[in-house]
Amino acid sequence: MKVEIWSDVACPFCYIGKHRFEEALGRFEHKDDVAVEYRSFQLDPHAAREPDHDLYDMLVRKFGISREQAVQMNLRVAEQGREVGIDFRFGDVVPSNTLDAHRLIKFAGRHGKEREVVERLFEAYFRDGRNVADPRTLADIAEHAGLDRAAAEDMLKSGAHADEVKADGLEASSLGARGVPFFVINRKYGVSGAQPGNVFLDVLRRAWHDEHPLIMADASPSGAPDDGCGDGTCRPNT
Repeated sequence: MKVEIWSDVACPFCYIGKHRFEEALGRFEHKDDVAVEYRSFQLDPHAAREPDHDLYDMLVRKFGISREQAVQMNLRVAEQGREVGIDFRFGDVVPSNTLDAHRLIKFAGRHGKEREVVERLFEAYFRDGRNVADPRTLADIAEHAGLDRAAAEDMLKSGAHADEVKADGLEASSLGARGVPFFVINRKYGVSGAQPGNVFLDVLRRAWHDEHPLIMADASPSGAPDDGCGDGTCRPNT
């Protein structure tokens, strides 16, 4: 069974949704048979690599709200984060371009380190106040996740995987995504937003049963239906 997760490193609800989904997956009876792939979705492809404003200023410009309203809004998000073990430090965030971060995720996926890199990118952005458009930051993340630092640096210099990042965003739109996080299970079920864990668990179970329907065996030698209830005493009254 396959789960595809469209998200952006700069999206706090993507971070929360990731943790809620992983908690649900941990409770799923067939978790070892689930493959998870992270897909790219840039909320602001035009964001600067070296921004001259902080996160609150960005929200003021984006939503036309006051700085105090932006602060209060993020306090509520931070509370949701604490519920799943995330320590948001919004005042330290560097709201930079995430293209290279997504390219690093693609690179990590080819070396079996996708999940580790995704988590470290979220930590760098929302907890550590690091610029995820800075090649040194990304190289540090790659190295700490167990990737070859020099190979990651070469990839970042080359511009590799940029087309894949763009294609992911277009595909999400074609599937009906209007924002992130966006979860797609077996290309049949879609879950939008950082839903509660039980929502994810329910969808995982439904998708599993779709793939593994119960087939009733016919145990009658004659070929006639036989439910193993010879005298009828175990059948419900009608």
